[in-house]
Amino acid sequence: QVQLVESGGGLVQAGGSLRLSCAASGRTFSRYTKAWFRQAPGKEREFVAAISWSGGSTSYANSVKGRFTISRDNAKNTVYLQMNSLQPDDTAVYYCAADPTIAPIPRAYEYHYWGQGTQVTVSS
Repeated sequence: QVQLVESGGGLVQAGGSLRLSCAASGRTFSRYTKAWFRQAPGKEREFVAAISWSGGSTSYANSVKGRFTISRDNAKNTVYLQMNSLQPDDTAVYYCAADPTIAPIPRAYEYHYWGQGTQVTVSS
């Protein structure tokens, strides 16, 4: 059974930081592109960041550039999202996604594997 399990979400004040983790199990995801998406209440799921299997290529949504950093540890089968300078607009459920066949692109429908999500709430 392939699983992606997110952790690290929570409640934080505006200007604070959180680090999300996404651990993969069931198969080796070291050669998979991994990404983070988020979905706020009443809104569509949106792209946050993505990273190639080697970590050599990353992409970010304009809204998080300079504040969020995606990274990965293939030995641990884990991808991270460091979120700094959080704002109330960052409040959402954050989802981890993975796919073996694509570059780090922002299109959610291209990703084959998804986690269940972790809630991030930023208070003003």
